[in-house]
Amino acid sequence: MAVDNRILSADEEAKLIKPIDEYIGKIQKQIDELREDGTDKVQHYKTHIALAKEDKNYTKEERADVIAKDKVALEKAKAVEAKNKDSINKLIAQAEEYLSEHYDSEYYQKVVASCEAEKAVENAEYEKTLAKLKTEHEEILSKLSDKNEIKDEKYVYKNRIFDAQMTHESKLQEIKDRKHEAYAHKYHLIDMLRMSKFTFFQKKAQNFENYKYTFNTSQFLYKNGLYIVIILIFIALCIITPIVKNTQLLTLANVLNILQQASPRMFLALGVAGLILLTGTDLSVGRMVGMGMVTATIIMHNGINTGGVFGHIFDFTGMPVIARALLALLVCIILTTLFATIAGFFMAKFKMHPFISTMANMLIIFGLVTYATKGVSFGAIDSSIPNMFIPRIGKFPTIILWAVVAVIVVWFIWNKTTFGKNLYAVGGNPEAAAVSGISVFKVTLSAFILAGILYGFGSWLECNRMVGSGSAAYGQGWDMDAIAACVVGGVSFTGGIGKISGVVTGVLIFTSLTYSLTILGIDTNLQFIFEGIIILAAVTLDCLKYVQKK
Repeated sequence: MAVDNRILSADEEAKLIKPIDEYIGKIQKQIDELREDGTDKVQHYKTHIALAKEDKNYTKEERADVIAKDKVALEKAKAVEAKNKDSINKLIAQAEEYLSEHYDSEYYQKVVASCEAEKAVENAEYEKTLAKLKTEHEEILSKLSDKNEIKDEKYVYKNRIFDAQMTHESKLQEIKDRKHEAYAHKYHLIDMLRMSKFTFFQKKAQNFENYKYTFNTSQFLYKNGLYIVIILIFIALCIITPIVKNTQLLTLANVLNILQQASPRMFLALGVAGLILLTGTDLSVGRMVGMGMVTATIIMHNGINTGGVFGHIFDFTGMPVIARALLALLVCIILTTLFATIAGFFMAKFKMHPFISTMANMLIIFGLVTYATKGVSFGAIDSSIPNMFIPRIGKFPTIILWAVVAVIVVWFIWNKTTFGKNLYAVGGNPEAAAVSGISVFKVTLSAFILAGILYGFGSWLECNRMVGSGSAAYGQGWDMDAIAACVVGGVSFTGGIGKISGVVTGVLIFTSLTYSLTILGIDTNLQFIFEGIIILAAVTLDCLKYVQKK
């Protein structure tokens, strides 16, 4: 079918859509009639029953009587709904088939062609306007000699150019809106037919169209520029590594190694992310890992411990292996949660800045563990424990599954629970949250408790991954890695902004970068420089977003 390229007027466009609206309208009327005694009454009685349950004006007997009558009527309505279901579905299918055959060819494509033609005309008019303004400006300048007058004319010309640009962009947006509305109208008709119960593909089609409609190149680069640069760096490393080291970087084994190393760190980053969401932080994460590693190694050690705690030598070899492993996990969680709760209490109760409370925690934990153990390493753990809890299935390290579970659980807590909603509310505006009845103290303390639990799991997993070798110095710098991963992942220090997907992305970015640079043979100290630059860029972008928002 030939595409009509002429620009449509509003009346012409209305004439094109009229037969489609009339046809779908007739079908919609039939569907509404079928729903009147079925679906509509089902919704009515369900709502009435819910209201009756909450109505304090009824006595207990009256309420029971009203609900009983409504339930009888509801069952009748459901029977009618079930009876008419096939007829309604056939009518919906008939309407959607008609839309599929006629909507695009007889209406939407013509509107698109009209918009493209109108856009071309507008662009040409804009170029003419710019040329005219430039000619006028040059003519005026040729008649001027005074410096101030020349300066004023340049200023006026600049403003005229800006006004022309704003007018041009406004007209282009109008054209874009027309095209989008023409696309959306089809789904408005389907919405009425289906009562907002779109199919999976219909939802995806609308999401894609909305993404195209709202897409802005500069905003996209502004929000994702850092990720793009990091991806380009990683691509460059993939190209350079085979040349310099005669080995491939992007292999399945390397990817699995990166995910394996990232798994325990994922727990730490997820814990810190909740605190950053509250405009907080945690500088004690690394020392928590050291404490957890020492604790887990002592309990899961293969044989009698070679070192002591405050001079006492522990021996847990009399316990079953699985019991020792679970005891180590429990004690790790208790210790890390205890110290995290202490830091959270001082922040929540006394409004102490988390930088101070967690820094104090960091010093106390490191001093306590170092003094208690004399700073010695406790060697390896029983090798059967890692094989039991994080075995390899072929080449696949199952420690990755622990991280996946952690991500799912924390995502659920953040997005599907009251605590998660309160976490965002307190992080965004604690004063407003308090006024609305949210306990800022409980939310803050709960965030630290959740973080402590995650630290315990993470340190226990790291002990299993490394097969022990726990010492107080282990985990040094992990706090910075966890915080950096959250910031790069878009969890804002301004509070109330962040997604679990961002945290996961941040952890994978840093782990991948470190792993890649290590394979390439880059000095560890230079790696810190790379990480520092990335953190600085991420925080700068975050601050710019905050300033722009204000």
